[in-house]
Amino acid sequence: MNTASSNTSAAHAPSTSEPAWYEQGLPHIWLPYSQMKTASPPLPCVATQGSRITLADGRVLVDGVAAWWTACHGYNHPHIHASAADQLARMPHVMFGGMVHEPALRLASRLCALLPGDLERVFFTDSGSVAVEVAMKMAIQYRLNRGEHTRTKMLAFQGGYHGDTLATMAICDPEEGMHHLYGSALAQHVIAPLPVDEASTARFYSLLEQHAHELAAIIVEPLVQGAGGMLFHPTHVLQTLRAAADRYDILLILDEIFTGFGRTGSLFACQQAGIVPDIITLSKALTGGTMALAATVARRHVFEAFLSDNPEHALMHGPTFMANPLACACANASLDLFEREPRLEQVAAINTILTEELEACRHLPGVRDVRTLGAIGVVELERIANPDSLRQTFIAHGAWVRPFRNIVYLTPAFTISEDELRHLTRTIRTVLAG
Repeated sequence: MNTASSNTSAAHAPSTSEPAWYEQGLPHIWLPYSQMKTASPPLPCVATQGSRITLADGRVLVDGVAAWWTACHGYNHPHIHASAADQLARMPHVMFGGMVHEPALRLASRLCALLPGDLERVFFTDSGSVAVEVAMKMAIQYRLNRGEHTRTKMLAFQGGYHGDTLATMAICDPEEGMHHLYGSALAQHVIAPLPVDEASTARFYSLLEQHAHELAAIIVEPLVQGAGGMLFHPTHVLQTLRAAADRYDILLILDEIFTGFGRTGSLFACQQAGIVPDIITLSKALTGGTMALAATVARRHVFEAFLSDNPEHALMHGPTFMANPLACACANASLDLFEREPRLEQVAAINTILTEELEACRHLPGVRDVRTLGAIGVVELERIANPDSLRQTFIAHGAWVRPFRNIVYLTPAFTISEDELRHLTRTIRTVLAG
């Protein structure tokens, strides 16, 4: 966290007209997670810097969510910017089928050196959802290549979220998740409670006894179920899952799309539990919020199950922009920053302020819980009647905070200044107090 002082007030009152590009293009765009008939118009953004977003009308918002949890170093970090410019001038893209390049190979070796255990084979994709789909394909084909043709299902968890593509929707929470509408169209997997206590652990093991013969893998978001409502669980849950996976010969997949690269206080969430997954997925903060890139990393025994004289035993997957050199250059620059700058210390400082500042919300009317972990701060409410309206109120206070479900949360850049962070927490307290 940057401790420098900064002015967090809006630049000036909004203008009454929108830029021409906004007026001309908006009728042709379909926005994410939005009921287009009733949603408030999106904000026209023209620049970003650090933890600030500048709007077309001159207003400046302090970003409390770091571009959907990606911009861990803040926007426009000069080192990432310079690396991207250099790579753009030399080779912005080349196909990864039959060719390789230095940015991808350097990145793969660096990731494997940082990850625990023998996670040593990296498959690059271009989004978190696809990284999870590749992990699922790896786990299923791991079984098929060994002649285990009945073991094609996943065991996932209530409260979980793993993506918006068809396969990943099937392993999200089928009742509370945003994709329940698709239920009848999705593949059926086993959805269990997280083994957080004696009762849920007994239920988890009961499901394993019933379904182990058809399970390829267990998949979980370690420590924090993000889009499920920023639901935290202790490290012993991950240790239970690792032990269960070993006992029943099931692969363990950790979805660290959100939690990876410092968000929970360690570089990877699994390190806090002292476990090694068989497959791990990474994205979001991988490039420091600059380019789309994701990685699925497998342990040695998983990779070796694909080695064969039979060409059908190969992993048949290959995104067009797989291992894009420009994105890989940005990711290497981001890893440089984790090596050179005190990111985990900054996360610890952020956690101290989030814990101190948000605790005052606990006694506000309608507040159910307040919790923090690493650079994540959550105020859980009994309900949010209109998240869109609440978001507009935050905007009016100069804060970009995006409530969903029944939570108001912060996941700021690790480089946010203390003044900017306290502006966000103060705004949450003020708005929730009414």
